[in-house]
Amino acid sequence: MTAFFYSAAAFLVAIGVLVIVHEFGHYWVARRLGVKVLRFSVGFGKPLWSRRFGADQTELVVAALPLGGYVKMLDENEGEVPPAELNRAFNRQPLLKRGAVVLAGPAFNFLFAVVVYWVLFSVGIAGIKPIVGRVVAGSIAQKGGFRVGDDILSIDGRPTLSWNQQRLFLFEKALDRSRVRFKVRDPKGRIRTRILDLSSISAAQISSGMLETVTGLYGYVPKVTPVVGTVIAGSPAAKAGLRPGDRLVSIDGQPLSSWDDVVSTIRASAGRRIHLAVERGGRAITVSLIPEAIVSDGQRIGRIGVSVRPPRIPPDMQVRVRLNPLSALRQSVEDTWLMSAITVRMLAKMVELKVSTHSISGPITIARYAGYTARMGPGRFLMFLAVISVSLGVLNLLPVPILDGGHVLVYLIEAIKGGPLPERALYWGQQLGVLLLAALMLLAFYNDFVRLLQ
Repeated sequence: MTAFFYSAAAFLVAIGVLVIVHEFGHYWVARRLGVKVLRFSVGFGKPLWSRRFGADQTELVVAALPLGGYVKMLDENEGEVPPAELNRAFNRQPLLKRGAVVLAGPAFNFLFAVVVYWVLFSVGIAGIKPIVGRVVAGSIAQKGGFRVGDDILSIDGRPTLSWNQQRLFLFEKALDRSRVRFKVRDPKGRIRTRILDLSSISAAQISSGMLETVTGLYGYVPKVTPVVGTVIAGSPAAKAGLRPGDRLVSIDGQPLSSWDDVVSTIRASAGRRIHLAVERGGRAITVSLIPEAIVSDGQRIGRIGVSVRPPRIPPDMQVRVRLNPLSALRQSVEDTWLMSAITVRMLAKMVELKVSTHSISGPITIARYAGYTARMGPGRFLMFLAVISVSLGVLNLLPVPILDGGHVLVYLIEAIKGGPLPERALYWGQQLGVLLLAALMLLAFYNDFVRLLQ
């Protein structure tokens, strides 16, 4: 229950920050271009708190439903406008001004990501040294000549200081199906060139773990000992009395040397009573329980409701990537651009049915990641906010009616046509936009619930 409230709190903070960033973009540019702003709302529905500020007495509102927000501007399409203020009405502004106000929201999302990355790169981002820890037999990595102990110096000429530093670049290269050159220092100190051929990777295989699970190239992997990290309340493990810190020694007499042994044995024991030998505080105890049966990816597996205690990374394998302010700015702009481009390309692949829509996440998954990154520390949480901010920026630029990109599309059509679109066309466009967004939200919630059930 504590984890739930932690995730919920982190989610509300994340959504609040990102909504404020996006809507402040609309607000700030509108004010600078002479448009009167009537309301700045964080959330939808019934106002929970409000106050007025500024010369225009703009109403600042915090509303009950936190999934979004809006900026309401003076507009003849939404109410009567006093003759003296017609020049400040949004609908009376030239197309370029209206377009600038609309685009400012997504632009501030991207700018927020750039600023966050710039701060993190300037302060320093903790990571793991880019040293190969494992090469899967018969994998793309092995065919490319990679060996355990290779110290990666650069990827296609890009200096590589930590294992994850160039992951976005590799995603883009995988979408291009390119051959990537790695400059490495082998265990004997010799400089070598390794090739990672990504031409056989499909768009559907591109994910956060692509480098490891698809190419077979793993970084340093600490041994994960069979020690319990957390126990889910009400689970078979909790009912049997397992506690965080318990070391699992054996299951039904079979010794356990790693957490993988624990997982594989429990998965194969759905609905069958098992006996766990446990070491707790220097004394040995025995715990008996029945793993609950669940269905995951079409298979019936067992689960007892525990997670592993995260392993510690030795100091000699840790690194801190810290750049000077100018290099940090260049890296932050590049990473934001790469993330935006990859998001757009993956969305296009979904439309082409080359990538599953199961990768679309909704509020539940976002909340879980928000809580997870918040527990890891401010740096990871800020990085999570940057990723979501870029996604929101891209989403809002889609040419869908009621989204910012849809408004820009209407303005472009007006510019080509030489006049406003018919009211009926605008009405049906908005209805279509609402329908598309509703369908997207339903899909996102469905994916969230499927992940929870699995």
